[in-house]
Amino acid sequence: MNMENNRVTTSCRILILLFLFCYAPHTHAQDTTKTKYRAWWNEGYPQQPKKNPKAKLLPLIHVNKNRFVNANNEPILFRGLSISDPDKIEHQGHWNKKHFEKVKEMGTMLVRIPVHPVAWRERTPAKYLQLLDSAVEWCTDLGMYIIIDWHSIGNLKMELFQDPMYNTTQKETYEFWQTIAKHFSGNNTIAFYELFNEPTTYRGQLGSISWAEWKKINEDIIHLVRAFHTETIPLVAGFDWAYDLTPLREEPINAENIGYVTHPYPFKRQEPWPPKWEEDFGFAASTYPIIATEIGFGLRSGDTIGPNHYGYQVTKYLEDRGIGWMAWVFDPEWGPPMLKSWDTYELTPAGEFFKKAMQATK
Repeated sequence: MNMENNRVTTSCRILILLFLFCYAPHTHAQDTTKTKYRAWWNEGYPQQPKKNPKAKLLPLIHVNKNRFVNANNEPILFRGLSISDPDKIEHQGHWNKKHFEKVKEMGTMLVRIPVHPVAWRERTPAKYLQLLDSAVEWCTDLGMYIIIDWHSIGNLKMELFQDPMYNTTQKETYEFWQTIAKHFSGNNTIAFYELFNEPTTYRGQLGSISWAEWKKINEDIIHLVRAFHTETIPLVAGFDWAYDLTPLREEPINAENIGYVTHPYPFKRQEPWPPKWEEDFGFAASTYPIIATEIGFGLRSGDTIGPNHYGYQVTKYLEDRGIGWMAWVFDPEWGPPMLKSWDTYELTPAGEFFKKAMQATK
């Protein structure tokens, strides 16, 4: 009995030794794999990008009193248009130099590029910057300036927005402008940073925000931008979906070399428009540089564009006040559209109107 037990014990010991000999190295290798880690303490913000050799090809735009001027202090009355979001255009197969050549054919001096927060996040900032780098390269070659527009609609203070595509936060907005200003520092092609597309509370449905609070948010963004980029001109929008600039009578933004934005669409006020435009934003053009970064209209079947049409009235009013303008939008799907289709780049009646207006002799 004892001999049998000894044999069993010896056999067990042999099996244990075989197990340890065969499997211990493998187990050790697995443990080593598990101990891999990310050395987060060696990570930091991305390095400053290499300087673009074309960064100074276009003359620098700056502010002189109530006008945007070139290097010789000559006033510039910008005429231009907004494209759709680069992420959308790229996904639909049209993000190329040809697209910008079509924009140039319109007579465009200034291209507005709307960056939607949802697209910025989903593509990731690093990959989105690659799209913007291409746009800057093509626009420089074609002699067109750029507005980069953080295209959100709503109340940034309470972080309530009109639609999910506009959802953002104050932190993300600050980080967006920190990234953009650092990346494009010193590039003359990017003449303007439009800090927030259309601030609105939508009759209280998006909360509340005072002009003093909005003023402080914009001043904070401007201060942040200028830590990296001192030359590009920040643009500040008024309330009522970037239409109303009446607070400038009492509380202008406390910053130099900036401009203001208005979006005087036809539905904002009833006719006659010019007296209301003068009261709501035009008065400010005597003191501050202003640009209407969105104007536009659609046409019903059978409608015509006569001499009293909104298009003629708004472009004449703006230019008489020294206010530049940009048509919305060079896209066949977003409205009011300037294109009938991507295939032919055929213009809608509104697109034809703005093409003639951009090419008209000043």
